[in-house]
Amino acid sequence: MNNIELIKDLLSARTPRSIQDDDPTFVHAAVLIPLFIENGGYKILFTKRTDRVEHHKGQISFPGGVVDEEDDSLEDTALREAYEEVGLLKEDVKILGQIDDTPTVVSQFIIHPFVGLIPYPYDFIINTEEVKWLIKVPFEVFSPDNSVHGGDAFEFQRITYRGPAYQYCDDTIWGATARIMENFIEVVGEKLNLPLEKG
Repeated sequence: MNNIELIKDLLSARTPRSIQDDDPTFVHAAVLIPLFIENGGYKILFTKRTDRVEHHKGQISFPGGVVDEEDDSLEDTALREAYEEVGLLKEDVKILGQIDDTPTVVSQFIIHPFVGLIPYPYDFIINTEEVKWLIKVPFEVFSPDNSVHGGDAFEFQRITYRGPAYQYCDDTIWGATARIMENFIEVVGEKLNLPLEKG
């Protein structure tokens, strides 16, 4: 069994933790965790958000957004938003499974994350209103040993936060995005035999 089949099996073998929507102030959103292979190594595609978006300005995030009335499912939301933000066609994504719902602390979203295998290289089309640039992060960056803050408090844009954070080059992945990756690694990380990037 290869790693992609293993990830799919591990995700399908569990029921994702669902957050009860008792508070009408929370907004539902879905994101895609785009997994791909480059130079023999497994990577995750992230977006650097612009300062023009309404929420999470300048942060590292996954392609995703708020559920639309016309979406058939949460998975459909994640795929639609991935197309709108980075030009990723729905038919080019192989959904491997879903992980636990994650709330955001300040903006009051309930995020439903889906893991999807995408082809690479790919002709991404960036929506420059929402996305500044794309970031390709090796899977092994999210090893528990690499969390640069863990449960410690740290400051971002003059506000203090607490939780996991990961550093990759000049970018810090934190907040709900880091917690989603932490959950993903908890589910599949130790069970995979991931090759390191070649070259």
